[in-house]
Amino acid sequence: MSLRFSLMGPVRAWRNDEEIELGPRQQRAVLAALLLNNGIRLSNDQLIGMVWDDPTPSAVMALRTYTYKIRKLLPELDLKSKNGGYTLTAEIIDDCRGEPLEGLSSTYFEAQRTRLAQHRLKSREDWLERELDILELQKHVALFPLRERPRALLMRALYREGRQAEALDEYHQARALLNEELGLEPGPELRKVHAQILKGDLHLERRPEQLPPSLPDFTGRTAEIALALRTLPKTVGITGMHGSGKTALATQIAHTVKHQYPDGQIFVRSKDVANELLRAVGVENPNGDKAALWREKARGKRFLIVVDDVQDPAQVADLHTSGSAMILTSLRRWNELPGVTWVTLAGLTETEAREFLREVLDAARIEAEPDEAEEVLDRVSRMPNPIRVLGGKLTGRPHWTMGMLLAQMDRETRLGSTIPSDCQAVLAPMIKAEERLGEAERHLLECFSRRRADVIDVCEAAEMAGVEPGAIEYVLESLADVHLIEPMVLGRYRLPRFVRLYFGWRSPVLTS
Repeated sequence: MSLRFSLMGPVRAWRNDEEIELGPRQQRAVLAALLLNNGIRLSNDQLIGMVWDDPTPSAVMALRTYTYKIRKLLPELDLKSKNGGYTLTAEIIDDCRGEPLEGLSSTYFEAQRTRLAQHRLKSREDWLERELDILELQKHVALFPLRERPRALLMRALYREGRQAEALDEYHQARALLNEELGLEPGPELRKVHAQILKGDLHLERRPEQLPPSLPDFTGRTAEIALALRTLPKTVGITGMHGSGKTALATQIAHTVKHQYPDGQIFVRSKDVANELLRAVGVENPNGDKAALWREKARGKRFLIVVDDVQDPAQVADLHTSGSAMILTSLRRWNELPGVTWVTLAGLTETEAREFLREVLDAARIEAEPDEAEEVLDRVSRMPNPIRVLGGKLTGRPHWTMGMLLAQMDRETRLGSTIPSDCQAVLAPMIKAEERLGEAERHLLECFSRRRADVIDVCEAAEMAGVEPGAIEYVLESLADVHLIEPMVLGRYRLPRFVRLYFGWRSPVLTS
């Protein structure tokens, strides 16, 4: 259950998406004082001094009453009382609704109102500096015409768009206004930007924004996302079978946290990762040690970097810098990379898979044949990419039932090497995986698939291959590394149904 608060405008609280009525003004004032000191213990006297400018003897009893009611109203807040004081820890958001602490009056709240307003103003200008959006900057300058920082940012943004005359005109307007209102000349930041524009040497750093769009129907992976959010800005690695949604998850996580990395987001899918990082920040054709040059360029910056499909740990070694975050996706888990927290993707959970199928197919068709729908999901081991393809296929065939789809899937598995395009799209993860297998690995999967075995035993595998168990274990571990089998206990592995079905019907062709 999520409980969150806002101090911007009236003091407000929500439990999940439902707003909570917080009671009378003085009760909200007590809660506001505690929230403003989030995680800090406040004594009774401190709290009373914050809420009341001229407290009466009854203020102590009033404080106890209000804290009691806050506990009853918000039991999950964990408002603690110890040694005549109070403390709480809460999630506070800025929902930009109006003047901070609206309706609360005391000397303390007036000072906090000013502090919060300045904090919001700085946050807004930090955002404007990252975006350099001319229209938004013009609106901000109109609201705060005497603030020099946003005026300098507007000059930069205009210059970047080739509007040099307008940028210079902004300087002259600012100078005239400062002289008229305050009797001052422009400060050093405005003068510097003005001089750089006149000389033509105003160099604006490139701010990369390379993230692919997030999927509008992205579903599930709640536990994996939570682990990644707890780990960042330390490096997160995402590994899993082809078709498990590694890139989609990395992109979803990146969009969730990108606002925390104001210097830009870089997406790389290349063997020369360092070179692509340097290109993203404007360094073309770098010479020498590219990793060292990247670390120099990234020093003191906060970049969010997604490296997709890492095929060699050397590609990303020595590229992480303090303050920046990196998300890796890879078929294999590269344990030799230090400081990486790995997230392993298998199929979606049963609940997530049903929810995702509802995202790509009319829910009424699923509810009409729930057992058949479960069988479809099970056959592809609840992998997101095949589910998307099959859901799209049924959407394009409004008169088909789930039973018809299952019947066609059965027929297609007997077509040998002639695979229809839509079936090929479903099987694409397995086709990719098969292309990277050695003969021994492929043969072992075929053998166990033909036997319809869900569990692979090392001794059985050795007997089939005619080799020692120690030797066959290398083959099994190789298959586990690319997630085609799943380790259970020592010497035993589980064969996912999607893998078993694919290699079971492919094997007669492959061995002919």
